[in-house]
Amino acid sequence: MDLTLTEDQRLITSTARELLDSRAAVAGARAVAGEAAGYSAKLWKEMTELGWTGLAFGEEYGGVGLGFGELCLVIEELGRARVPSPLVATVACCGMPIGDYGTEDQKSEWLGAIADGQVMTYALGAGGVLARRGSGGAPREALGSDPGRSPGSGDGFVLDGEVPFVPYADSAARLLVTARHDGEPIAAVVDTAAPGVSAETLDVVGDPMSRVRFANVAVPADRVLGDGAAAAVTAYGTAAVCAEMAGGAQGVLDMTVAYAREREQFGKPVGAFQAVAHHCADMAIDVLSSRLAAYEAIWRLAGGLDATMELSLAKSWVSEAYQRVCALGHQVHGAIGFTAEHDLHYFYRHAMSSALAFGDADFHVERVAANLGI
Repeated sequence: MDLTLTEDQRLITSTARELLDSRAAVAGARAVAGEAAGYSAKLWKEMTELGWTGLAFGEEYGGVGLGFGELCLVIEELGRARVPSPLVATVACCGMPIGDYGTEDQKSEWLGAIADGQVMTYALGAGGVLARRGSGGAPREALGSDPGRSPGSGDGFVLDGEVPFVPYADSAARLLVTARHDGEPIAAVVDTAAPGVSAETLDVVGDPMSRVRFANVAVPADRVLGDGAAAAVTAYGTAAVCAEMAGGAQGVLDMTVAYAREREQFGKPVGAFQAVAHHCADMAIDVLSSRLAAYEAIWRLAGGLDATMELSLAKSWVSEAYQRVCALGHQVHGAIGFTAEHDLHYFYRHAMSSALAFGDADFHVERVAANLGI
């Protein structure tokens, strides 16, 4: 695994950092805290114009033609600047599985729409949404179980159930829904305006969340993705959230080191005191290790390799490391870091909510143990 950035990747990182730093005051977590959408529509438009929403898609689908690794570099910078955005939900969790498991018609329609800036989100309903056959009871093979294969003439499914936590549902035009049919996972694209789909906004910490209900929602066969898509939603989402958390931890470290250099006590910067310097060193170790763990998983996913172990290792480590970095950042900042006027608590909230996304540390440690046979 070589994590050395190419010239194009360095340009992506520097461009993203420059733009997001300049927009943080008007599009950051504090600035959009009172907005129903939970993010800046103006910044989203700028991101679309820069090609970020199509970064990982082929040019034939309106994208830039790079890959998942380059997308995660942008996501990492979003975390570093603590700028809320539906980029993870739209591109990583929906766009990447469609690109891997959609037919040509599906990719042309949905990836093109995402590249043009249409918001899409995921609804992980495998445990709470059941799918039954539509009229006719077409066999599973008719739904196109292989990537790139036409769904054929199947009748599709009918969805029933609810998903309690769906990010950016109020802004999304479509949902990529995972459900269970005869004990097997399926993934299908559903319009948020489709009959039987309803959403209730929830009061939660972090990204805006909704409870989405499905009541006899008809899903035609040509909206069902191939086998493997449901698992891909979780895999890409886990990797992207790890990149965002690593970026958030870097943002806290940068903020803390800057404060330790500026804040004086007893006639010298507090960073000159050994205890504070040790805190900053511990934070730097957690940031570096988080980034390495995250990008090993990202690198394997981007290369089409099995990343089961790497994803769980990354998620279990980064989830706790980010929270440790935030806790030490609070200690170095002292009282000012605990006030509502300071931005540090936005990172801590992000660390807490992201740690639960796609399985917490305990869940992934158990997955690692199971894979090792312990």
